[in-house]
Order: sequence, then structure tokens, then C-alpha cells
Amino acid sequence: QVQLVESGGGTVQAGGSLRLSCTASGYTVSRNYMGWFRRAPGKEREGVAVMYVGGGGTLCADSLKGRFTISQDNAKNTMYLQMDSLKPEDTAMYYCAAVSTASLRYGHSWCDPPRFGFWGQGTQVTVSS
Repeated sequence: QVQLVESGGGTVQAGGSLRLSCTASGYTVSRNYMGWFRRAPGKEREGVAVMYVGGGGTLCADSLKGRFTISQDNAKNTMYLQMDSLKPEDTAMYYCAAVSTASLRYGHSWCDPPRFGFWGQGTQVTVSS
């Protein structure tokens, strides 16, 4: 049974930093595509960053470049999202996700939520101005 558990969310002031963690069980982080997504109040869920097999990663929006970094620790079977220079518009519930065999056929890109079949419960990030 695949389980993804996020942690590290919280409330910070604008300009602050947080590091989110996603620890997987029943699933090998290093051998699969995984990603971070977020859903802000009143908005659709959107892609934040994707980690490719082999360790490379990409951000899903230009507004995140230079501020967010995705990484993983294979020994800990954990994926991270380092978020710096946070802005109030980054306030959202952040979710960790992993692809499944069934979900691979869906979605238009790796930043598209339907491509991911396993989801964590989410961790709240609130950035105050």
C-alpha cells in the first residue's frame, strides 16, 4: 500500500522560508516520477514542481524560479520542496503526489495533476504579508 506523508508546512511572513518533506512508504522515490502540487482557496489544484526519475527536476511556473527547489534523499525515500522568498500568493495546501501505472496515461504534462495517481493528505502553507 502506497502512503505519502507530507510535513513541514506552517505560517511564515512574506520573505520567509519553509521546507516541505514527503516521505513515501510502499513506493520507491528514486524509481518514479513524483511531484508537488498546491491548491489555493478558490482555485484549481496546480503543479508546483516535478522530480524526474534519476533525480532531475523542474518547476511548473516561471513565478517559482529562483525561489523553489525540488530535491530528494534516496536513502530516506523522501522528496523535499525548499521554498524561499515566500509570497502571500504562495498560500495554499501543498500536496505530494506520485505516479501510478494507471495514471501515467492521463494529463497533458508532468505538471498536470491527473498524471499522478497517489496523493498525500497535504500540508498547509500560509504566508502573511
